[in-house]
Amino acid sequence: MQNIIVVLGTGGTIAGTSAVAGDNIGYTAAQIGVSQLVKAVPELASVPLECEQVAQVDSKDMGFAIWRTLALRAAHHLARAEVAGVVVTHGTDTLEETAYFLQRVLEPTKPLVMTAAMRPATSPQADGPQNLLDAVRVAGHLGVQGVVAVLNGQIHSAHDLRKTHTYRVDAFSSGDAGVMGVVAHGEVRISRARPKGVATGCELLPTDTTAWPRVEIVHSHAGADGAVVRLLCADGVRGLAIAATGNGTVHHHLESALLQAQSEGVKVLRSSRCLGGRVLAKADDVLPSADDLTPVKARIELLLELLRPPSA
Repeated sequence: MQNIIVVLGTGGTIAGTSAVAGDNIGYTAAQIGVSQLVKAVPELASVPLECEQVAQVDSKDMGFAIWRTLALRAAHHLARAEVAGVVVTHGTDTLEETAYFLQRVLEPTKPLVMTAAMRPATSPQADGPQNLLDAVRVAGHLGVQGVVAVLNGQIHSAHDLRKTHTYRVDAFSSGDAGVMGVVAHGEVRISRARPKGVATGCELLPTDTTAWPRVEIVHSHAGADGAVVRLLCADGVRGLAIAATGNGTVHHHLESALLQAQSEGVKVLRSSRCLGGRVLAKADDVLPSADDLTPVKARIELLLELLRPPSA
């Protein structure tokens, strides 16, 4: 019977502490272990849980090594017959990146639920405990599959999740797609299915992080030129995700440098710096569109593409 929920801790604000209880911005992230976070939520005492500390980091410092370890540990637990789902506690700064990475690599059929907090654990109005409780409930829900994020009572798909505010507890959105569902008064309500794809598999991920291809994000803006692109190419970059203006438009000087880079084998994807919408492809496009992916997710897509063997 599938009834165990595994909680994997990686740090973040949800595990942060402040010297002054009311200080919600001057705190230090990643100070409290995942087991302690679970014990702070009385409602979880009766739930069969297992806790594992995968990392302890402020998510602004998230990197390839933790991503690989997290993917492997999540895959291990999800493969266990007795496990109903996995919860990952994480920081909010790069939550959308880690969620999308895990979805693309694992494409799990069981729930893999990311959760986080905008206020540290020492805040008198900490949002972490409720988010963690909601995440565990979603992880045990039969109607949920794949990587989702649960924050502020809302359930977001990894594909659509984006952080849209710097400090409010309702800091996340699913853009035009809308949330997948909600957690209201302890009840999980799913309103739409998540986008589905094909897993790349953990075997693509090199143990040596220096072997991961270098992919960077370049912004198009007023007065942009191609100097940054040329410097990155000279430094060995293999992929460039473009945070373009509007519907994927790129300053003509920057576009010229990008076309040269593309002709030399650098992979390029155009996303948009807009908070909503997608880059609608046109017949005369010279640089490929990332569709509805944000620039940070377009970067991950390029990263995984470059890791894939040529014959795959």
